[in-house]
Order: sequence, then C-alpha cells, then structure tokens
Amino acid sequence: MTLTTLHTASRGFESARQVSVLPQGHRAQGLHGHSFVAKIRASLPPDWASFPGGEVEALGQRLQACTQLLDYRLLNEVLPSPTDENIARWLRDRLGVPGLEQVGIQSLADQGVDLDREDNAHVWRRYRFESAHKLPNVPMGHKCGRLHGHGFEVILHANQDAGGRDISIDYDHLDEVWAPFHAQLHHKYLNAIEGLSNPTSEVIAGWLWTRLKAVLPELSWVTVYETGSCGANFNGHDYRIWKEMTLDSALFLRNAPPDDPLSHIHGHTYTLRLHLCAPLDEVMGWTVDFGDVKDRFNPIFKALDHHPLHELPGLEDCDAASISHWILREARKTLPQVDRVDLYETRGCGALALLGGEGPALPI
Repeated sequence: MTLTTLHTASRGFESARQVSVLPQGHRAQGLHGHSFVAKIRASLPPDWASFPGGEVEALGQRLQACTQLLDYRLLNEVLPSPTDENIARWLRDRLGVPGLEQVGIQSLADQGVDLDREDNAHVWRRYRFESAHKLPNVPMGHKCGRLHGHGFEVILHANQDAGGRDISIDYDHLDEVWAPFHAQLHHKYLNAIEGLSNPTSEVIAGWLWTRLKAVLPELSWVTVYETGSCGANFNGHDYRIWKEMTLDSALFLRNAPPDDPLSHIHGHTYTLRLHLCAPLDEVMGWTVDFGDVKDRFNPIFKALDHHPLHELPGLEDCDAASISHWILREARKTLPQVDRVDLYETRGCGALALLGGEGPALPI
C-alpha cells in the first residue's frame, strides 16, 4: 500500500451574509452572521515549506492571509452568493496551495460543506439522539453486554456533485430527511427496533444507510458517534471506525532554523485519531472492538504521552507528518486494520498519514 501524507490547517473568521438563492422566506435570506471555520487539506510537494517540517505552520499562514480578507466583512460585498460552497471555492481560488485535496467551510458546529478537488460539494449536518442499548453477543463480563445508554450523534454526508452551482443540498432538506429517524431512535431502547437487535456503531450506521439512501440518493456517508471519542462510518461498501485520544508531549523541530521558535523545545496537546477498516464480523456486529483498539494501542500511547518526542527512538523528526507516520507504522504491528492516522497539533492543524481510503471529513 502507498503511504500518502496530507497536511491540514484551519482558521476562523467572523462574517455576516444574506443567501438570496435559498427559497423565499428562508431564514438565511435575512442578514445574519456566523463564526466560520475554514479548513484545508493538501498533498504538498517536499520543498513547499521553507524547511522540512514547517508545512503546518506555512499552510496555516497561507490560509490566515485569505480568511483575513473575509473577517468582519459582509460577505455579499466579496462574492455574489456567499453560500458555504461558494466561500470554499473563493478560498480555493486564492490560496495558491499546490495539491489541494479539500477546502471546507464549517458555518456552525453541526453543519458545513467540504469541497473536493473535483468541485463536488459534500454537505454534512450532525444530529443527536439519546438511547439505550446492549450488545448481546459480547463475551461474559464485557461492559457493553450490560444495558446502558449513550448520547449518540449522527452525521449525514451528502454529495450532490454541485458542478460549480451556487448551492447543492439545503441543510433544511437534511433536517426533513432525518426527522422520522430521530422520532424512531430518540429516547428508545435500540435493541427493540427491527434490524437493531445487535446495535453496535457499525450496525447502526449500516441500518441508517439502508433506510436513508432510499430517501436521500445523494447520501455519501453515514457517521455514528457512540461517544465523543469513537464511532463508525459506512458508505454502503466499507465500514470504518475511529478511536480518538489526546496526548500531552514536548518536542522541537530538528530542521527548523535556529531563529525559528519551532526549533526551541515547546509542546502540544495533540488530538490523535486512529482509523481502522475491516470487514464486519457478522456475529459480533463490529469490525474491531473499541476496547481492543485502546488496549493494543496503549503501549504506544504511553510512549508518547507526557514524554519528549524528540527522544523517541526511530522518530525522524517531531513535525506532525513524521509523528503520524511513526504512529501508523507502530500501530499496525498490533492493529493491522489501522490505515489512517490523524494528528492535530492544534484545532484542525496537523497531518494525516493514509494507507487506504480517506473517508469523510469529521467536524473539527
């Protein structure tokens, strides 16, 4: 498998807008504002930054220069139809970053658009339901075999292939599609619902996919958060899960010039996300048990957390890309299903190491 590296950056900006292309009477036709977040992913050439390891900082500075042009502005004065899709296109056309894979605009914590390199607008919105469940097929003593509950979250990702048009799928349409499923799942015992007798995150994602695809043909992914730090994706073919954790580590960048602050010892509270892809176990209803992921990865976690990363054996440098490569290599020794590692130094700023499919972009 080929290893791919994507560097990521994000920046926030405060802007007002009116969206006239929406149906008459839509609330967003009135003047309103958002705390937007712009996020980008790029496969950068080796010599793009001023020094190896400086990609995250340089990418963030480039994005900052563009978002400053939108900060505290009426967006209608900058572009004629300031939908999330069009803001993403506006940024893409001005960034001047080679190898751009994705430009995203998150207009609310629970909604956004991710624009891919083919100009497809992947619209997403997040929903929540509070439910109880248990997993009937787990070994005796497994905590998930006991009746318990979660505040589940679901993200619907829809790709209408907007083809450069101003707007793809209105968020309100996703609300309409989701409403009957919320009524069926919220404040319910999931095991009692037909088709959910073994309601793992993967099974719930597949159950939703089958039913949603019939009423939302543009559906591209269903994401289910079981907790805030783990969940599953399904696209009709592949099941993917992730496990998220934070690391508090010290470092310096070996290749940074002496006068660059990154050459000095500093630190980050990293967000680390492991992604795994595997066939669904028809009996257990999962790809890999989240508990097994945590247990098998724990020795690697302990080697990273509350340690100086520049002293870690086998680590070429302490930039996000080098660390994510190291983690991917080490994790696959005990978790061969891991095919992607996300490592963020700060919110949305870091690197992705990929061996397989990228999967959907999750909110930051």
